[in-house]
Parts: sequence; C-alpha cells; structure tokens
Amino acid sequence: MDRIIYTSMTGASASSQRQAVLANNLANVSTNGFRAEMSTFRSVPLQGTGSSTRVFALEATSGFVDTPGPVQRTSRNLDAMAMGNAWFAVQGLDGTEGYTRAGSFEVTQAGQLVSASSGLPVLSDGGGAIDVPPGADVALGADGTLTATVAGQRPQAIGRIKLATPTPEDPLKRGDDGLFRAASGDPLPSDVNARLLSGAIEGSNVNAVECMVGMIAASRQFEQQMRLLQTAENDDKTAAQLLSLNG
Repeated sequence: MDRIIYTSMTGASASSQRQAVLANNLANVSTNGFRAEMSTFRSVPLQGTGSSTRVFALEATSGFVDTPGPVQRTSRNLDAMAMGNAWFAVQGLDGTEGYTRAGSFEVTQAGQLVSASSGLPVLSDGGGAIDVPPGADVALGADGTLTATVAGQRPQAIGRIKLATPTPEDPLKRGDDGLFRAASGDPLPSDVNARLLSGAIEGSNVNAVECMVGMIAASRQFEQQMRLLQTAENDDKTAAQLLSLNG
C-alpha cells in the first residue's frame, strides 16, 4: 500500500515545484534578457532495507533555454544586445563576476557604468569597473568599446565592456541571484570576437503560451496524484474493515 503513497506523494510535490518554475518564467515574460528555466521529472529509488521497490518522483532543473530573445529597438545610446552566445559581465553583490543578457545600462551620479535593471557595476575587459567622465555623452561600439564625448573636447575611448562567450566544456549555470556563472566557478575570458548591437535590447525568450499550457498540465498532474492518494486511503480503510470482520 505504501508504494502508491510514496509515488503519489512525491509526484504531487514534483508537480507543485514545476508549477512554481513555470510561474516564475511567466512572471518574467517581459524581463529583458531573461532566459526561461527548464525542468524535468525523474524517478529516484528509495534507499534503505526493504525499500528497494519504492520510488520517489522528483522535479529537477535541467538548465535554461539558450535561444536569444526578440530584438527590441530603443535607439538609446546605452542600450545594447549581445549577439550570438555572448554575455555581458557584471559584478554581483557577492563580489564575484556574473553574466547577464540584460543590456540596458546607465551612468550613476558617481560616474560609474551600471546595469539599469539591477544597479550592478558593469565590468570592463580588464575586470574592473568602468568610470565615465562627468557630463559626457557615451556611445557603444559594436565590439563593446565605450566612447565618451565631453562638450568642446574630442571623443575618447574610456574602456570596453567585457563580453564573454561560454563553451560546452564550461557552460553557464543560473545562480540564486539571477546572474549566470561558469560551472567551473572561474571567470570566463573576454571574447575579443564577440559583438553587440547598440540601440537595442534583448527581450525575454519565454513563450507565454507554452508556459500557460505547461501550468495547466502540471495542475492536472497534481490533481491526479491527489486522487491516487485518496484511492490509497479508501483502499486502506476497506482493507481494515475486512480484517476486522475476519478477526
């Protein structure tokens, strides 16, 4: 009897977790540069003496959808979309280097280039923060080079945004803070061949219709698991009644 209870209980929990993942994806359908999180069910045998026939159903995160989101033209000087599989490097709150596809930047009052969505410092190809001269107009080149123009002066290059491209040997993984980092834990090298499209930002790659369909399917799976638990409860009550009559 407990076999169906184990399977149904963990199946309902896995369905609930999948529902949470899909809900998070749907909530970020308009978040610039967001990568939809993927999930999958897997079965895990229960360890222990006499429990080899019991199986847990678990929900596992299998990564993220790495297809680029749609191009959104803004014509803003400090908006950029990384081309191909390139990522912008920023400094996380924990001080480590993280990567994002959100390419909307701004200059703080202190003159530092930061991500407009998170306020995190944007890193240069040398690994440091990028300082912008006061009152300068900033333009982004296709290779990530920043050019500052101060009234009455000639334009000058003030740095290059670090663009990094992950490899199959060292792929990116999503962190709890929403940034992506290399699986090895080490910063990725700057990719001199990476390019960006200025005056545009990348939209979310979440498919809203697909998410809604997935949420409906997960809800139905949860209901089925709960019905199995009710069936197991009814069977247990019936068996107890039969045993009491025979006793």
